[in-house]
Amino acid sequence: MDEFFDIPTLIVIGLAIVILFRLRSVLGTRTGNERPPVERSKAPVAETPVEDTVVPMRPRGAGNPDLDDERRSRKIDAEIEQMTKGNPDLAAGLKAVAEADPTFTPKSFLEGAKQAYEMIVTGFAAGDRATLRNLIEKDVFEGFQTAIAEREALKHKVDFTFVGLPKIEISDAEYDKKNVTVTVRFHAEVVSATRDKDGNLVEGNADQVQSIADEWTFARSPKSRDPNWKVVATSQLS
Repeated sequence: MDEFFDIPTLIVIGLAIVILFRLRSVLGTRTGNERPPVERSKAPVAETPVEDTVVPMRPRGAGNPDLDDERRSRKIDAEIEQMTKGNPDLAAGLKAVAEADPTFTPKSFLEGAKQAYEMIVTGFAAGDRATLRNLIEKDVFEGFQTAIAEREALKHKVDFTFVGLPKIEISDAEYDKKNVTVTVRFHAEVVSATRDKDGNLVEGNADQVQSIADEWTFARSPKSRDPNWKVVATSQLS
């Protein structure tokens, strides 16, 4: 018997007892009344009052044509006053254009005119007829096309970079009962150099920014489904 209860055996028995007690404290015991795992996850959730989570789909007054027209009118009047700087004839012309064309506002028109101007002068320098044809009327396009053809016949190429538009302003506007027209003065900065087939400089300067000034007239029919304006006249300002 003394050999059976030697010291190593007693140590092993003691460790087993300690481990059993720790497992019991961690896992607990089953009584037969435990809730299934799925039921344990279904803790009751407090309901949020419906009125606290409802967000109106439209602000008050939305969809009221009279209110929308009034806001648009005030917005256009403010833009016209800012852009015309006390010029009554120009103010009257812009007002007539806005009344004839519900899509027109002076500010958005000028933003579009800026983009069109850059695309056209850049397209002309590159000889991009497709771009020009989409943005200018047929008569004006023919003039651009002739200049491009003459340049190509001489085998001249233009290195062109559009730098920016430090100044742009509306100089005239009118509605002639058929079309609305708006004339814009562009004061642009560009880098342009025309070279011959051997690379010799013919015109301009590739290392210097130069200023150019143009006055272009844009037009569209307010009855047209096409929202785009086209250039119907161009001239250089001295």
